[in-house]
Amino acid sequence: MSEQFPDSVKRVAAPLAAAGHADAPVWLDSAARTSQQAADALGVEVGQIAKSVIFRRRSDDAAVLVVTSGDRRVDEKKVAARVGAVGRADADFVKAKTGFAIGGVSPVAHATPPVTLVDRELFRFARIWAAAGHPNAVFPLAPGDLERLTGAPVADVTASPA
Repeated sequence: MSEQFPDSVKRVAAPLAAAGHADAPVWLDSAARTSQQAADALGVEVGQIAKSVIFRRRSDDAAVLVVTSGDRRVDEKKVAARVGAVGRADADFVKAKTGFAIGGVSPVAHATPPVTLVDRELFRFARIWAAAGHPNAVFPLAPGDLERLTGAPVADVTASPA
């Protein structure tokens, strides 16, 4: 782990290492704020990018994290059926609840633990890539590792592909 990494990336690396995860975060030459940018930078399919989508649960203002495949769109109705009514989260809410800026929200090491769901569509791939606390930082893992690291259920949370 490079001492040069921002604190937000170090915050992600620590629980990965503590859980025995074999791969530390890596730094990309350019920011990858979208799934397509991340896929292009890594030379992988956009579906292999585990994008973190944050919603605001209406009943208690909790952050709801949906980790979904980069080539899929989250179906808010499916999420709501599992966790209660949700609404969009703005950048300030995301930063306050997760400790990360949009474009770098990791599935682990949140400032306040979110309600988390893992998209079953990620299991189409043996290896996926998730944000590591900064738009330039990512880490590889298997979908099962994501389930284990977050303790989250795997769910059908996406709209049918067009």
